[in-house]
Amino acid sequence: MRATSKLALTTLALGLLAGLPVTAADFQDTAWVISSRPVYENINQPRRECWTEQVGYDSGYRYESAPRDSNVGGAIIGGLVGGLLGNTVGKGSGKKAATVVGATTGAIVGSNMGDRDRYVYRDEPQPRYEERCRTVDNIRRELTGYEVTYRYQNRDYTAFLPHDPGRTVRVNVSVSLAERY
Repeated sequence: MRATSKLALTTLALGLLAGLPVTAADFQDTAWVISSRPVYENINQPRRECWTEQVGYDSGYRYESAPRDSNVGGAIIGGLVGGLLGNTVGKGSGKKAATVVGATTGAIVGSNMGDRDRYVYRDEPQPRYEERCRTVDNIRRELTGYEVTYRYQNRDYTAFLPHDPGRTVRVNVSVSLAERY
């Protein structure tokens, strides 16, 4: 018999002799680990994958902006008109500055005048794309604990522990009074 078991029985006997109501005495002891098996849990963290896929062609006419050509004629006419208008404003050196500013502004406005509403029709099939998505499982294994089988007083017990216990485990032992005969 182990020393801790003898101590518990001695404490129980002394309590009975003193006339104290002893119903249970708890103590700890050591038990041998017979096996320790890791327990894993599969955890799924799905993720979404998306891509763009060609699904066919659109046929028919399409509006496309025409390539921008420089409008030289409009720039020349705008510069002349702007220069004439600028020349009518101001006196002396201010008249020269107003003529230069008017000619420059007129050239810019004249160049841009012909660029409005310039579209061309294209009768070429155009590829049509759609976004496709799917959910993909992302399973990982996570260690949740250990299923431990240990032996105490020639009896085997099994418990689940959050860590690997090693070669021995501490067990709580409870002793209580049996029925009197």
